[in-house]
Amino acid sequence: MIIFNKKYLLMLISILTLSFLLVACGGGDSEEGTGGNEGEDTGSEENNENTEGEEGGEEASGDFEEAEWSFVTEELDGEVQYEYAEEFGKRIEEKTGGAITVVPYEYGALGSEVDQAQLLQQGGVQLAVMSPGFTGGQVPDGQIFSLHYFFPADPAQTQEVLTNSEALNTDLRAKYEEHNITPLSYWTEGAMAWTSNVGIDEPSDWEGLNMRVQESPLMRETYAAYGATVQSISWGELYTALDRETVDAQENPVFFINSASFYEVQDTLTISNHNNYVAMTTANTDWYNGLPENEKQLIDETVAEMQDWIFEEQKAQNEAGLAAIKEDIENPTEIIELTEEQIAAFKEVAEPVHEQFRNGELTEGVDSAIYDKLKEEIAEVTGE
Repeated sequence: MIIFNKKYLLMLISILTLSFLLVACGGGDSEEGTGGNEGEDTGSEENNENTEGEEGGEEASGDFEEAEWSFVTEELDGEVQYEYAEEFGKRIEEKTGGAITVVPYEYGALGSEVDQAQLLQQGGVQLAVMSPGFTGGQVPDGQIFSLHYFFPADPAQTQEVLTNSEALNTDLRAKYEEHNITPLSYWTEGAMAWTSNVGIDEPSDWEGLNMRVQESPLMRETYAAYGATVQSISWGELYTALDRETVDAQENPVFFINSASFYEVQDTLTISNHNNYVAMTTANTDWYNGLPENEKQLIDETVAEMQDWIFEEQKAQNEAGLAAIKEDIENPTEIIELTEEQIAAFKEVAEPVHEQFRNGELTEGVDSAIYDKLKEEIAEVTGE
């Protein structure tokens, strides 16, 4: 039996209430637009053509009982995670002939990133896109995505690792399932970049800066190695914190720096490629394991199909985001792109943190076998 504390019982009630409103207003209609991507070519049309020709449609509805699944994200309508959840829902509805609908939720509708992760664990929602950084205290191995210059700089190579890695999709998945979270897939939202008012092109530039980080002990140690202090702030409060100089710098994929307007209150953007922002498609473990086999297969197949789709979606959004920042003459931003020599200087500082993480010196409970296997898998992809 799952026991809800008062906070999450209220969240669950809000979900049920909103679900009734969506039904009353036709919120499950798959013919609605795609939010912020109206008129934008995201590749979904081609995928929709593929699914329209498959057996399923109305005939499939007899194989599935009517159900509604809630899918929370850490981003807003039009941004990468929300677009993923919406596209996932469209495919599920098509394949089940409308028997199963998926309701995506924007960031903030059900609390902060940490709130949403806890809500998933407690069964208040069935599905979530989340960053491993917000569960780093519970699953120490999940912090591996925060290591600087560990994954390939090329997002395509990182996506290949995320899709095929046994260390992640088998070994790390088992670690999360101990906490009632089942990672169904990992995928990149693009290479990370730094924004600041000072301009960051060498490690010493971090000295004296207060850096915003997620709830991740490893992130704290990494930026401490550069000489920065750190502060954990939810992204919903970050714009104001940057504007008021409560924090001096932050990291995110370029599309998000643009859509959240962080660049408007920062003078510089550094293309550092120090890591990729990794998202997980997750399910509540108890709920997922209790599904009929055909529904589990439906989810697994759809998640696998989404890997190529989401890579193209994030690529398009990141390219558009960088162009928008460059073209905003009212909020001029200096773009700094690190050279190989400059990257080597950052690597020299960051790489000792890799071994500290592997050996459990930064946080207890790290499984060195996952680190070692993943490092070998990365080397196979990059050829290094």
